[in-house]
Amino acid sequence: MPLPSHRLFVSLTALGCVALVSFLLLDFTVAAAIAKLIASTAFIATAVRVGALRSLFGRLILLGLAFSWGGDAFLIGDSRSAFLLGLVAFLLAHLCYIAAFLAFGISKRWAMLGAIPVAAAAIVVSLWLAPHLPVGMRVPVWAYTVVISVMLVAAIGARGQGAPATLPVGAFLFFVSDLSVAALRLVEVDYPTYVWGLPLYYAGQTLLALSVSQSRSHCGVPENRSARKSIKARTL
Repeated sequence: MPLPSHRLFVSLTALGCVALVSFLLLDFTVAAAIAKLIASTAFIATAVRVGALRSLFGRLILLGLAFSWGGDAFLIGDSRSAFLLGLVAFLLAHLCYIAAFLAFGISKRWAMLGAIPVAAAAIVVSLWLAPHLPVGMRVPVWAYTVVISVMLVAAIGARGQGAPATLPVGAFLFFVSDLSVAALRLVEVDYPTYVWGLPLYYAGQTLLALSVSQSRSHCGVPENRSARKSIKARTL
């Protein structure tokens, strides 16, 4: 029996995200938690379906998605300890993504050019958050800000080395989506920022998952028999 197409899992992530936002607005916490885990599980299934297990790059992306799943699970809770555990899980996810981009290859020129706006954005965000951070939260949040900024710079560098556009776009959406979490959990704004933050987050994770398929040939994994024959012909 053939495996379901990756489009099914992408659709499940999208539908789960819509359901999650709707249930949060209606304050249906249990239903929201279920929808969240369905959406997050689906982006892991997407990566597996498009070939994440066939290359080092793909396996590192898959590991990052798995840590993200853990972060999503922890953030279902409202306590500070749950938030910190979620922060650690996502920090590990970003470290996996950085390792994946390094395995792919990074253009130093692109990375240096990307570092300028990313560093500026990180500084602005840090200054915005500083008055709202309890003493025990400052180091974890600042460390997380540094790591996610490095992750985005590395994604830009990988693009300069030939990575698909889905890679830096997915990393950027993930970066921006974290602002909604910071606004809601740390600044404690009244507006439900997850209305835009969650769609950006799930779109970013899905793009990172799909980038595995578009990057397999770069990582030395031909996608099918005809591709292998083509490579062999070019080497003769």
